[in-house]
Amino acid sequence: MASRLLALRCGGLSPLTTRTARPLAQRCLATAASTSPSTPHVKKEDRSHLPLDGITVLSLEQAIAAPFATRQLADLGARVIKVERPVVGDFARSYDTRVDGLASHFVWTNRSKESLALDLKQAKDLEVVKKLLKKTDVLVQNLAPGAADRLGLSYDKLKEEHPRLIVCDISGYGDSGPYCDKKAYDLLVQSEAGMLSVTGTESEPAKVGISIADIASAMYAYTNILAALMKRSKSGQGSRIDISMLESMTEWMAFPLYYTYKGQPGPKPVGASHAAIYPYGPFETGGGGTVMLGVQNEREWVNLCSIVLEDAEIAKDPRFVNNTTRSQHRADIKKIILSKFAALSADEVLARLDKAGVANAKVRDMEEVWGHEQLEARKRWTEVKTSVGVVPALLPPGIRSTADAKIEEVPEVGQHNMAILAELGIQD
Repeated sequence: MASRLLALRCGGLSPLTTRTARPLAQRCLATAASTSPSTPHVKKEDRSHLPLDGITVLSLEQAIAAPFATRQLADLGARVIKVERPVVGDFARSYDTRVDGLASHFVWTNRSKESLALDLKQAKDLEVVKKLLKKTDVLVQNLAPGAADRLGLSYDKLKEEHPRLIVCDISGYGDSGPYCDKKAYDLLVQSEAGMLSVTGTESEPAKVGISIADIASAMYAYTNILAALMKRSKSGQGSRIDISMLESMTEWMAFPLYYTYKGQPGPKPVGASHAAIYPYGPFETGGGGTVMLGVQNEREWVNLCSIVLEDAEIAKDPRFVNNTTRSQHRADIKKIILSKFAALSADEVLARLDKAGVANAKVRDMEEVWGHEQLEARKRWTEVKTSVGVVPALLPPGIRSTADAKIEEVPEVGQHNMAILAELGIQD
């Protein structure tokens, strides 16, 4: 019975007990056992050495863009108070139930935060936010266009009373221009920024398989907030940051933009291959396995032909003498490569590519990424608590160990209401 209860407490155990992810599940179970009710209370770890310790972030956030930005601030030690709707909370909580009943997006972007459930249309609840602003360093919001201003929470309405406050507004299209009032979701912004014109194939455009416009805007919000904190340390003054999803996504589209400079034809969508370099993309091998390879220069092309394909004469073919001509004869090269790979397994092809010094990779599914040997070797996995138990979490890039980050539980809706209201001297 005890082991069964531990398994139930260990969130993420059932979807992780696969061949590749089993070590993570086993560690998760061990952690659950170590935090069982019979274990003495462990004092909360000191995080005063973290770069953002002492910084308070108040976030009126939902979905992905603002939550991902503030989660990264929390990783660096900031106190992040997440304001969300009473009962239902952030609507990203109900995107799916893949993490033992919790939403995958929400678990990813909301650890280490305090949840404060408020109805900002109620004067009493809005007053709580205004009291919190007195101890807030950064206010982040990605509400509907104009909503923060109507609540009196725009930078212009707060700067006199809170001159050191940094306000970061994240929206689809920014606070001006003909699109400023348009609703914006990730796929819509991918469309507006031209992403769909360069992904998929010529016959079937495709969006990127993750919320890339949200992630781009989150990263620019995150870095701009860090810069604003540095700027405030010099000037003593707060500032406003206006992050547009469209502008963030368009910055990431700079290569295809310049590629079409002065009306030149745009890059053709070529599925998983590279639009301008060939061979660079996925190739099937014997037995159904697929490898990804990328030839970046003429030396690598010669090595690919002589060492991997075992036919040096291919490199001398006039159709393949440089990258431009190779790109023009993709179908011919692909036919040659596939004919050679048909007699080899994926592992055999990868070994030849490594020997030849040609960049390569396995084409993995998500189950295989859970058990990626490189992530395991570098000890990139840790754990995070949730209301349903302990689940695996990836250490933030650049962070060497859990001692260098704040990785705390994913909160339930309103979990911290009582503590925060008591801190403000408010009796609910």
